[in-house]
Amino acid sequence: MSSSVAPGHRPSDPSVTPRRRRSTALPPVPGSESGPSPHRSAFRPDIEGLRAVAVLAVLAFHAGIPGLQGGFVGVDVFFVISGYLITGLLVREAITTGRIRLGDFFSRRARRLLPSAAVVLVTVAAVGAWLTVPLRRAGLEHDVLAAALSVANWRFTAQQTDYLAAGQDQSALLHFWSLAVEEQFYFFWAPLLALAGLCVARAVRRGRAVRAAVALAVVPLMLASFALSLYWTQESASLAYLATPSRVWQFGAGALLALLPWHLMRGPRPLRLLCGWAGAAAIGWCVVAYDHTTPYPGFAALVPTLATAAVILAAIPGRGERDAQGAHGVGRLLAMRAPRAVGRLSYTLYLWHWPVLVLAEARLGTLGWPAKSALTLAAVLPALATMYGVERPLRRSRTVSAHTRRGLSVGVTAIVLPVALALTIGTTTLHLLGDTAPPDPKGLPAGAASGPHLLLRQPGVPLADGPVLPAPAQARKDFPPDGVCQVAPAQTRSPDCLFGAVDSPDRIVLLGDSHAGQWFSPLLGIAAERGWALQELVKQGCPLPRISVHNPQLGRAYRECDTWRAHALDRLRQQPRPRLVVISSLNRYTADEKLLLKGWEETLAPLRELGVPIVYVEDTPVPGTDVPACVSGHLESPDACAFDRRASWRPDPLARRIASGALPGVRSIGVNDVLCPDAGPTCPAVLDRVLLYRDDAHLTNAAAVVLAARLERLLTQAGALPAEGAAGNGTRPPSATGGWVRLLRDDFDGPAGSPPSPVHWMHDVGTCYPGCPAPQWGTGEIETMTDSTDNVRLDGKGALEIVPLRKGGRWTSGRIETRRSDFAAPPGGALRIEASIALPDVTGPAAAGYWPAFWTLGAPLRDGYTGWPGVGELDVMESVNGRDTVFGTMHCGVLRGGPCEEPAGLSSAPQKCAGCRTGFHSYAVEVDRTAGAEEVRWYLDGRVYHRVPARRMDSGTWQRAVDHGLFLILNVAIGGGLPRQDGASPGPTTEPGHAMRVDHVTVSARPATSAGPGRG
Repeated sequence: MSSSVAPGHRPSDPSVTPRRRRSTALPPVPGSESGPSPHRSAFRPDIEGLRAVAVLAVLAFHAGIPGLQGGFVGVDVFFVISGYLITGLLVREAITTGRIRLGDFFSRRARRLLPSAAVVLVTVAAVGAWLTVPLRRAGLEHDVLAAALSVANWRFTAQQTDYLAAGQDQSALLHFWSLAVEEQFYFFWAPLLALAGLCVARAVRRGRAVRAAVALAVVPLMLASFALSLYWTQESASLAYLATPSRVWQFGAGALLALLPWHLMRGPRPLRLLCGWAGAAAIGWCVVAYDHTTPYPGFAALVPTLATAAVILAAIPGRGERDAQGAHGVGRLLAMRAPRAVGRLSYTLYLWHWPVLVLAEARLGTLGWPAKSALTLAAVLPALATMYGVERPLRRSRTVSAHTRRGLSVGVTAIVLPVALALTIGTTTLHLLGDTAPPDPKGLPAGAASGPHLLLRQPGVPLADGPVLPAPAQARKDFPPDGVCQVAPAQTRSPDCLFGAVDSPDRIVLLGDSHAGQWFSPLLGIAAERGWALQELVKQGCPLPRISVHNPQLGRAYRECDTWRAHALDRLRQQPRPRLVVISSLNRYTADEKLLLKGWEETLAPLRELGVPIVYVEDTPVPGTDVPACVSGHLESPDACAFDRRASWRPDPLARRIASGALPGVRSIGVNDVLCPDAGPTCPAVLDRVLLYRDDAHLTNAAAVVLAARLERLLTQAGALPAEGAAGNGTRPPSATGGWVRLLRDDFDGPAGSPPSPVHWMHDVGTCYPGCPAPQWGTGEIETMTDSTDNVRLDGKGALEIVPLRKGGRWTSGRIETRRSDFAAPPGGALRIEASIALPDVTGPAAAGYWPAFWTLGAPLRDGYTGWPGVGELDVMESVNGRDTVFGTMHCGVLRGGPCEEPAGLSSAPQKCAGCRTGFHSYAVEVDRTAGAEEVRWYLDGRVYHRVPARRMDSGTWQRAVDHGLFLILNVAIGGGLPRQDGASPGPTTEPGHAMRVDHVTVSARPATSAGPGRG
């Protein structure tokens, strides 16, 4: 049982008034051999005292008192008490009256439990809005809603089982999970017993029949629940502890205690004494002996459950007895004034103590057990006020208790009030937090490849002011965009997680836990630049060094980690050798440095046998606190969220080992010198306006993307990556360095609904060029091109949209081309044209006739728009009819036949791209005029898939096609020869409105003096 899971408890029995001991045994029902109840409804002062034991155990656990770390078993005590009292109450009613009045039952429950809980919930919602920072406040108000609606256990189950939610602070209402379990139990248990009683209402011996019917229902449920508890204890600690189904057996244990005919027996008093004291001792032993490492509930929960049953059983009156306490029984001790006083207060004290602790720590910081104990003691004051001011008056009110509906109305009101307040405060907080969607990585500022600053800066120019990026609410969800490839704790194998140029024979492997996974985005960019693939083998919470650990989500030894690690290493041995293996892992799974290094060497041995470069990225600082939550409360002064340098950035034993030369073939790099500058005792949470952490340990994806340039430099310097311009396989696109000069870059930034920049682009309108030398644009397409922002517009998020529309049977669309037409490869050099495009997300009959394209034409065409195809056309990307394929083509020569086989052109084979409609992909063409090796190359996501060498045609045709400037075109056509040849034409099923989206367009040139890409 993890110390982060707060146990709850049950209140006292509402059907009795604990003012004085009395006998209220009802007369026997005619025909019943045993009277109306197996255990007479006399008030049990020992049970009231037993509640005191349970609540004090829970309070000691929450206060962190040394030696009492098993106090969470108090919840088990309460569950057994509840099962005993509630079942006895309902069975007595069924035996006496022949039925159970569910309305009366729930009315009593509502007025007894819900008003006090509502007072606490309203207080927490209001005080929490004042004491907590906005990001925690939003979560707290969600907790209020869940607690008020009695589903808190399921909310916290979801959070506790979600590895990616780790690092968030505990809720002030975490303890409401047990109250939710109880309420859910009531809603299920009372109708079940009512049905069982109804089935035997006319039995001759009603008492025996009712007990038998209820027992027949209880026993199978208990067994199933206990089996489920054992299973979940092995598979999911949070489900086992917090979920109602795995706790039903404990209520059932109390229920069986109430059903068995103990009142017909006369047990030897010494045996009763032994039973009671043994039970009390077992409860005490659990409080002392159990801790967060105890697999719980599981078999361990049997001890406090049976021990509680033993204490209750010891004082059940037998045949002819009015009182079974005895002078020396444990019940006599529990029935004393002090335990009973605490027991009466147990419900409201439990409600108040945990919010007092959590909200105090939210304001004051982490507290020690003496301070927590003092705060727990102080919680007695509001608990007393609630008991005397709310609980007792409503419970004893004749006005409220006179009618069932009044009690139910009180309960409904007690639910509605906190729900309404939470919705009001929560909505206001969410508005304050703003957009929660992660930021678009393409809109992030450029990172510095070296130097003391995180962001790239011009010399002497200070960093511009602006908001924190990502915003705290965005940071919370700013994960690497790797889908399911960071496999969850229960999984033992990684899926086929290949990204980028997936068909490339070259790939980078990213291997490790979630601290390796945070480098996904920068490594994907590095791989894509080189035309390589990225393979991700990452498992949450699983150390890459071969050491055994305990997993808090599963609540046991992390066997799945060992299986996954072995499979991942075996997978790398069987696959083709990668170009590079990048490894990383949290280095805090153990404080034993020798054990850690031994585990690392056992993992690195099979990796080193691969014979490829291995780079260890040193673990980044671990703040140990919820960074986004802190920053949400200090947006104007994020320096207040800086954290201790020494505690967060520990010496890395593996990095030292690598530096010593003891692991040949393994390099070590790190970025911590910029994440935590050596300028004081703390590390920043926000650096150069970039929020660095998404929780208490992991970088935001935004921070990782900004660090990409630095990471690439470090990998290159370590010899793990080929130097710029020397990829060696002909598939490497150029970057802004390495001799390439950028001629054009448009990221399509601007307000939503605005046209693209008129500085860079102009619209083609109508159905042909001026003078109409080729109607229907020469291809037979049927749309009319417009300059309307209905057809061509910016989306406000950094992308251009070209949208084909149909109105009144007429199609319109957009076609833009660059104003410049002088993009050309220098003699002996090269020209590269690239765009990142998401194709229209439509397929099947709805896509019939769609023809999106990114292409170029020779500049001479603008002199009268004649001379095609001799002036050259390079179709960088085309796709038709919504197929999951793209292709590239070169047109040149003459209209029919010739070296370019017109009118079809020299086209590639269709390239499969299932994700080209749903995400952005990179399309590029290079015109390489390197002497003796001239050719045009086509790239898809950095991978060369088509080439047309100059030797394919005579020199005159080649020069007329490429030895001049080019202009670029983006358009979505509808209909025409190419879609028709593919077997589809626009018709009534074709859906308008599906946009081609363009993230950016880049044109670069490399002069002849620079080394060109290698040949492949």
